[in-house]
Formats: sequence, structure tokens, C-alpha cells
Amino acid sequence: MAQNSQYIYGIRAIQEAIEAGTDFQKIFLQKGVTSPLFKSLEAQIHTLKLPHSYVPQERLQRITQQNHQGAIAEIAEVAYAEFEPTIEEILAKTVNPLFLLLDGLTDVRNFGAILRTASCSGVHAVIVPKQGMAPLNRDAIKTSAGAAFTIPIIRVDHLKDAIYYLKSSDIQFIAATEKAENTIYSVDFKKPSAIIMGSEDVGIHSSLLKLCDTQAKLPMQGSIASLNVSVACGVFLYEAV
Repeated sequence: MAQNSQYIYGIRAIQEAIEAGTDFQKIFLQKGVTSPLFKSLEAQIHTLKLPHSYVPQERLQRITQQNHQGAIAEIAEVAYAEFEPTIEEILAKTVNPLFLLLDGLTDVRNFGAILRTASCSGVHAVIVPKQGMAPLNRDAIKTSAGAAFTIPIIRVDHLKDAIYYLKSSDIQFIAATEKAENTIYSVDFKKPSAIIMGSEDVGIHSSLLKLCDTQAKLPMQGSIASLNVSVACGVFLYEAV
């Protein structure tokens, strides 16, 4: 398999990786390519709902000067945990589990910092979506100070499905949002809980907010309206502790 650091490139190489069950951070597809082989790769990606985006040729050329055939894949350095087996094992072994869901974070260093805090505060699993999420790349792993290797990180097609599954096991969901009326200090964390943190710019998607049992904010003073998401996440997690 052709390989370039953390990337693999070329249509056949990526198809082989797909068949081998490789974890992908994201597959970059060149805009405007219409060859039959390229279309067959597209079909695989769409069928398996693999994370991908369409980019100009210049973006691919910055990654490698090799013959990439219009397709480069960034592969995961940390193996993701499977959703149902991991959740069921946690629920069977833990009296009061704590889960963390991240809705569309885009900054890899925020992602890494959150993983570090999650590990330190005893979070049992971190759940992220396949699409629209910062990759778990070297920068994220470095910022996590190794925590990415110590805590189960689960990637799902849709966070909604994960929420429904966990709610069926009586997990309460708390949405971290500055638009809430109540503060985090009014939440009862003496029962199984899941905290959802939103993206840096738009917060938690409205469709997910509707599924939460409660919304909570941090009390703010001064002229700054919000905290960095990784800092806010740390405050939420340690209040849960």
C-alpha cells in the first residue's frame, strides 16, 4: 500500500484500506474528477458513510507530489472503539457512568485538550460524529498529552442515534449552552449522565438540544460572554466529579 506519513494516496490504495477496515480521519477527493475508478471509490465512501470532503487539486498537491489520482486519505493513529460493545461494557461495570459527546468541534487542539481533561476527570467514553468533527490527528494526540490512548473514543454516524441509545439506558443528557436559564450547579450528577459540548462557533445543533433532558450554562461575569470550549468543558466535567 502506498503510504506517506499519516496519509495514503491513490484510489486503489484507499480502496484496499477500506476493505481492510482502516479507520479514516477523512478522505480528500479532488473536485471535478469523473473517471470510472474515481466514481467507484466515491460509491464506496458514500455507501459506508466514510468522512470525506471535496477539495481543489491544490490542497492535495500540498499533501503529496505523488500521483494521488485525485484521492488522499488521512488515517487514524488511534483506533476508535466500537459503539455498542463499549457502551454495554461500561454500563455493566459502572454504577454512575459519565459520557461526553462533542458536537462538531473544528479545532484539533481543543479536541486534544478536552480528551486530556476527560481522562483526568474520569469520563468513561467520548463520543464524536464522523462528519464535521476535528480529526484525531497528531496535533490532537500531542495536545491530549497521551490521553487519547487512555480513554475510549467512539465515532458514530449520527450523534442522535447515540443519544437515543444512551437514553434508553436511563442516561440523563445535559447540554452545555450559554443560552440556558439554569447553571451547571443546579444539575444532579449523582446519576448516570452525558454532557454535550458544541462547536466553537455555533454551539450545539438545535436538533440535539431538543433531545437533552436539561440545558445548563456557566455563570459569567465581566464583559466576555463565553469561555473557550475546552475550558468550559473542563469546568462542566469537574462539576460532575
